[in-house]
Order: sequence, then C-alpha cells, then structure tokens
Amino acid sequence: MEIGSVQDARRTFVPWQIAFLLFSLLASAVALIFWTKEYLVVLIALVTFYYIVSMGFKIYLTFLSLGGPSLVRVSEEELKVPREWPIYTIAVPLYREANVLPELVRNLEALDYPKEKLQVILLLEEDDEGTVEVARSLNLPDYFELFVIPAHQPKTKPYAVNEALRRATGEFFVIYDAEDRPEIDQLKKAVIGFAKVNRDEVVCLQSRLEFYNPDTNLLTRWFADEYATWFNLTLPGIAYSGKPVPLGGTSNHFATEFLRSIGGWDAYNVTEDCELGVRIARMRKKTLVLDTITWEEANCDIWNWIRQRSRWTKGFMQTYLVYMRNPVTLFRDLGWLNFLDFQILIGGTPFCLLVNPFFWAIFVAWVATQASFIEALFPDGVYYLGMISLVLGNFIFIYLALTGAMFRKQYNNVKYMLLVYAYWVLMSVGAYKALWQLFFRPSYWEKTRHGLIPTSTETD
Repeated sequence: MEIGSVQDARRTFVPWQIAFLLFSLLASAVALIFWTKEYLVVLIALVTFYYIVSMGFKIYLTFLSLGGPSLVRVSEEELKVPREWPIYTIAVPLYREANVLPELVRNLEALDYPKEKLQVILLLEEDDEGTVEVARSLNLPDYFELFVIPAHQPKTKPYAVNEALRRATGEFFVIYDAEDRPEIDQLKKAVIGFAKVNRDEVVCLQSRLEFYNPDTNLLTRWFADEYATWFNLTLPGIAYSGKPVPLGGTSNHFATEFLRSIGGWDAYNVTEDCELGVRIARMRKKTLVLDTITWEEANCDIWNWIRQRSRWTKGFMQTYLVYMRNPVTLFRDLGWLNFLDFQILIGGTPFCLLVNPFFWAIFVAWVATQASFIEALFPDGVYYLGMISLVLGNFIFIYLALTGAMFRKQYNNVKYMLLVYAYWVLMSVGAYKALWQLFFRPSYWEKTRHGLIPTSTETD
C-alpha cells in the first residue's frame, strides 16, 4: 500500500455530518424557544448519565490495569542472552529544535544497541534553517541520516514520519521526539517483547512515558500526575482488553512492514498516534504496553501547554469525525463493545472537556443564588444521578490522581492533587481552542516548544 494513502482528516466533515450538525443546532434552537425547561432537563439528564457511564468505564479500566497481565516485561536474564539483533529504524521529526538537538543526539548515542544495526533518521524542515545548521555542524555517527524535507503541506509530524517510513531499512520502527530520553535498553526490550507475543495479533508495543521534571512548578506536577494515572492506571487496561488504544506520540514500536502495509500515518491528523491506535483496533489487532520508560520534558509554561493540549484534543475530534463517517461499518469492524469504548474514549474525551464548564457554572450559580429555575432543571431522578456524579465522581477522579502520584513515588506532589480542579479548567480551555481550530485551521500543527528546563534533571 502506498504510504499516506489511508483514509485521512483532509476534510473535517463529510456532507451528512454537516447536515446532521446543522439540523441538531436548528432543532436545539427551536426546543430552547418553545420547550426551554423540558429540553434542558432532558439534555442535563443525558449528559449526567454519560458522566456516570464514563466514571464506571474509568473504574473498570483501572481494575484491569492493576489486576491483569497488562505489561510486556523483559527480564535482565533475557537481555543477556546472545542473539542476532535486527536493524532498527529510529525516526526523529524536528522543527525549531536547535536548542535540544545536541542533547537528543547524546541520548540516542547512549542506546544499548549494536550501532551497525541502527538507522537514525533526523527529519528536518526546509524552512527551519537554525535546526538544519546545528544538525550539519554536529559530528554525527555514520548511522545518523539527515533528511531535509522540501516545503510541503500539511506541515505536520505525521507527514514527516511518513517520509522516514519510505526510507526505513530496519525490521522495526520507532518514533522519538526531540526531548526524549529513552531507557538505554528499550530497543532490545522491544525486539524481545515482539518475540514473546503473537505477531499476528500484537502489532505495536507502546513504551510508558514519564517526565524528568515533575517538580518544576504546579503545572508540571499536575501534568506528571496525569501521565502517571494514564500510563499506569488506564492505558494497560485499555491495551489488555483489546480496546482502541490512543497511542502516545513517541516510543511506539512497530514492525516496519506492518506500518507500510497500512499506509503509515494520517498526515492531516494532528494527533496521528490516536488515529493509528484506532485503526489498529479496527483491524482487530492489538497494542500492548512494554515495560520500559521514555523520559520526556513536562511542559512548564501554561500557554505552551495549552497549545500542546489543544492540538491533542483537536486530533481526538478529527479521529472521531473520520471514523464516524460510516458508523455502521465502524460498528461492524470494532464490534459493539469496542464501538462503545470508542464513543466514550475518543468522542467522549473532548465532549467532557467542552461540557464541563457549563455544569461547573450551573453548580456555582445554584450555590450562589439557590434559584428556583435551576432547581427545576433537576427533578428527582436527574438530581440523584447528578449527586452521584458530583460527589462520587469527583472523589474517584481525585483519588485516582492521588494514587497516580503515589504510584510513581512522587510523594511531594500528592498534596497538589487536591487542587487538580484548576488543571481540569485548563484542559477545557485547550478544548475550546481545539474546537475553534477544528473549523478554521483543522490541520494546523501547534508547535510545542521544548528545552524550557535542563534535561539533566534526575530521573531516579
């Protein structure tokens, strides 16, 4: 299959989706005018019910993560067994990364893998003269290749890594980001890990991601805890149960021929890893979590973080819209349970971030005014569901946040999880920025600045 020929997000909406959106907006406007109270009661009841379902789903994934054989583990003894190591291709997309490039090269040189079996492709952009100049000035080892990509559209990370996939000579393929510091034996663990699983079923091994600067400021404490909760208490359960896995943007290990056979990444999707994870599940293939870590830089600048988060959320929206172009086919391909999981995880994640502020506003308005109109919107059944969601739901999510910090032994961060509500507000800000861009700049890549803190921070 030609690389880049996958069903893509070049079009945000297909005609029937546009018609459905316009009809929904018109019907909602009419209902608000003529049946205001009844419409709002039904709407609140449906969203509240979704909150309850989402909460149960989160608990279920947590139990799966903690209770099942959720990780592919490779022992020290297995690493010591002599074997013929295959060629491994590492793709590193770079844009405006001149400040971190020397450290990146050192991190990749530190990998414990036969250098003659490595192919490292540094992907540079033609208009990024600063990074190109630094790359050419470095005394790079022979197994490093510089590829300057001519001006192109869309200017996205998946477009770049598809270029690397065309040039890959390795049996296996992995992407690392500019600020990444993978464990030195990660490639060997991936090779052995693939040898331990059914290759006809398992096509991707996702490494766990952690931050080397969780204590920089309050934002990085929250961000680090989110990663801890996701990669330890959620993602292993998703992978173990065979659900669609929103892959991380880095440290996903694949067989190169598999990637080529499915057309690589969607160059128009700004969260290409999420889209690829869904595509894998649609093929009834699996992703498993490899018990190895790649250290990354936690975004410590709030506006830089919002740019990054809005891109991630926009990619979830793109992925949902692409795969819901034909929901009947998607239902048949995924099966009813994974189809439901797709609705909750891929569609529901941005949905919750967008509707949360309205419910926060209703709660604050009720506490401040005790208005009878607000009370009328919560008849007994809706009220009790809302109380379960408010009390039990918030307790569970804060408890998971506390557990995530404890799980990673970030004990100094535990107390800050009691303030995680503010982090949720920031996530909603990013979601509304993503929604705006979905309509007006769908494939625009919000560049995340790296190298804001020294990479020598301890990772023990």
